[in-house]
Amino acid sequence: MHGLVPGRDFALLLRCDDETGVVQIEVSDTHDRQPARLVPERDDEHGRGLLLVDAFADRWGVRDRQGPGKTVWAEVTAPCQRDEPTTHGTGALVERSG
Repeated sequence: MHGLVPGRDFALLLRCDDETGVVQIEVSDTHDRQPARLVPERDDEHGRGLLLVDAFADRWGVRDRQGPGKTVWAEVTAPCQRDEPTTHGTGALVERSG
């Protein structure tokens, strides 16, 4: 779990802009240590978070937050919305209302 420190919380924020297709993800925690991209060993159970963010995000970064801690943010541009339902990867039907 990201940023899990005993006695401290974290927050997750997701935004989607239907006009631009940009999905914004923010994860904030109260830990002062800045995140670092690691090169985990094959059997490590941690250390892949920023590797995944870097691989999938169009843009990402880290900023200070009000109060203690930091926010790691990422933006991903989603495929254009279609008028009819579409399938993605698993074959699951995905519908958007609006």
